[in-house]
Parts: sequence; structure tokens; C-alpha cells
Amino acid sequence: MTRAPTLKPFQYLPHLLPNISIDAETFVGIRRQIHSHPELGFEVGATSKLVATLLSEWGYEVHTGIGKSGVVGQLKRGTGKRRLGIRADMDALPVIEATGLPYASQLHGKMHACGHDGHTAILLAAAKAIADHPDFDGTLNLIFQPDEENLCGARAMIEDGLFERFPCDAVFALHNMPGVPAGTFRVLPGPVSLSSDVADVTIKGVGGHGAMPHRARDPIAASAAIVTALQTVVARNVAPDDTAVVSVGFIRGGATHNVIPESVTIGLNVRAARPETRAMVEQRIREIVSLTAQAHGVEAQIDYRQLTPPMVNAEAETQLAQRVCAELVGAENVVTQAPKGLNGSEDFAWMLNQVPGCYLILGNGEGEFGGCMVHNPGYDFNDAVLPLGAAAWVRLTQAYLAAQ
Repeated sequence: MTRAPTLKPFQYLPHLLPNISIDAETFVGIRRQIHSHPELGFEVGATSKLVATLLSEWGYEVHTGIGKSGVVGQLKRGTGKRRLGIRADMDALPVIEATGLPYASQLHGKMHACGHDGHTAILLAAAKAIADHPDFDGTLNLIFQPDEENLCGARAMIEDGLFERFPCDAVFALHNMPGVPAGTFRVLPGPVSLSSDVADVTIKGVGGHGAMPHRARDPIAASAAIVTALQTVVARNVAPDDTAVVSVGFIRGGATHNVIPESVTIGLNVRAARPETRAMVEQRIREIVSLTAQAHGVEAQIDYRQLTPPMVNAEAETQLAQRVCAELVGAENVVTQAPKGLNGSEDFAWMLNQVPGCYLILGNGEGEFGGCMVHNPGYDFNDAVLPLGAAAWVRLTQAYLAAQ
């Protein structure tokens, strides 16, 4: 199966941005080049090199190796004191691609199944347009981040001095969304994604013969009780207008039918929309695991790891992004209120913990581009929305760094 998305910019771009043209075909080509050579985690050397080379050619001051493999391109104009950051993620997923596209992954088991190739190309397209027509007054920091999928890259860049070396007064990012119409944005205030934590729970008992369970202390029975009890954490502790998720991803223990094992390991994924809810859910998990294990006469150990906090859009920066998007597509095509944001998690939340900003959703389209959600082997980024995303970053830069 092959797709031939329209490569022409949206018809309203030349009118709204008369001095700036988005070279859609060039950057679609770059996007497809990145797509066919996906890289995982922090091992994004080829993508980082491509980004750094292009930014340098366009006149940006380029810094590499930030947070292992992150790139920052900085452009200063005028005497303005304001400093803007815009972030794109670069990494792919360990997925076997099944699109059959002519530019499909050439590396088996690796795939841009989330659209980070599109996000990178969008920011590069904007970078080129801004460099060609630097209509702003201040400092622009373009942040290209590795390892978003493992929720580690943003924190690594911050710990490597991202905001000390490249101070920002506001920071923005976007993500495509299949099923949301092309030519539309979702720019929501407040919490827009959940925190993400993981826990490995080890239940230690006493192994024994399956025919003599009374001579053992069965960690499997205790694990079953714990898994059942964990289902009450959200159902009986989280308010209906709040959001939290506790999922059991795996249960590992035992090797044969007639042996009660010594131990069982349970893997949990925990998410919440608010810091207070996150803390309460962790407390209830610890209590349920500990006390249920005690009731079954076994021991419990919990390795609980907080990966990323909830992502919360700041009020002023969200209002600015809403205005910019409305200029491009019309206010009727910008969703500004919704009952929920994303149930997934995003490590851009670490950046928003440091600097106020906003995370935008760019519609990836319906039909063939809405049938596969991200992280699906059949997913593809819709090239037709690339110039729209780039235009949003251009207008945001002009608006935030307008001459005072």
C-alpha cells in the first residue's frame, strides 16, 4: 500500500505569511529521509547530525551532545531580551513497520510510528523560514530532543544544563494526532497529559510441591490478591472528574505445573493528571501491596520509579498559542476546551516544570491518516500538515519575540 499525500501548502499560508514561504516538498523529502532511517532512544546520531548540519548552514549557532545527543540551534536578532524555546523530538520506536510505503523504515524493528520524523521536519522547515526572514527581536532556541519515547531525553537535556546554557522565558512543543482533522489544532489550558510511573513489585514466599501447598507460602496466590485489590485504587479513591490509571503490565513467576515458586514479580504502569492524585495513588499502591502480602504471610518489595510528571500548559502561553493557531486556521478550527487531554505521557512535562509554556496538538487527519493511532505498525505522519505546523512555529516566534 502506498500513499501520495498532497504536498502543497495550505491555501491560506501565502495570505497570512506574505513574506515567508514554507518549502513543503523539500521538507517532506527530509521527513521521509528521517522516516526511512529511524533511530531509537539516545542513539539518534544520524538524525542529530542532519539537524545540526542544516541549522548551521542557515546561520544558527549550533550546540550538540546536550543530554547525550540533543541539539540546540540558537538565533539572535536585535536587542530584545525575551527568549523563546521550541522543542521537537527525534527518536523512533522499536516497532516493525507494516505500511509498505516506498520510504518505509530500512532498519528492521525500528520505525517512526509516532511522527517524531514529522515533528523534526516541521521545526526544521520553520527554522529555515525564520532564518530567511528573521522578523523578530530577541533570542530563539530550537531544541531537538532525543529519547522522548522512554521519557528520558528532556530530563537528560535539563540535567545537562539546557536552560542554564540556553535560558528560555517560554517553551513550546507540538504533537500530531491521528483522527483529529487536518487543518485543526487542539490547544488546551491546564493539564494535558498524565504523569507516568512504573513499579516492579516482587512477592517473596516459600516454594514447595504443588501437591503440598500447606508446606509453602504461595506468592502466586498473594499476587493474584494484590492484582485484584489494585483495581480499587482508581475506582474507590480517585474522584470521577479526576484521572488516574493503574495497569498491570506483566506477572512473572513459576516455571512448571507442580512447583510453587519462591517469588513472583508484578509490573505496574501508573498515571495521573494531577500531582496530588499521583502522590495519593502511589501511597495506596504501597499500602495495598504491603498489607495484602502481610495477610498472605509473604514479603513484598516495591521498586517504584517516577518517570515524568503531569504536563500542564501555562495560561498566558496557551492563550498566545490559541491566538496564533486561530490566525492560521480560523478560531472555529482551534479546540480550546475539552473534557480531557491526553491519557498518554510526555517528558516535555519536565521542560514545562522548569519554564512556562504550551503543548499543542496538530491534527494528522482522518480517513487513511486517522485509522492508525500512533505506535501502530501501520501509522504514517501526514505530510500535508507539515507546512501548517511550520507556519505555527513561524507565527509564534514573530508574536512572542515581536519588537517591543
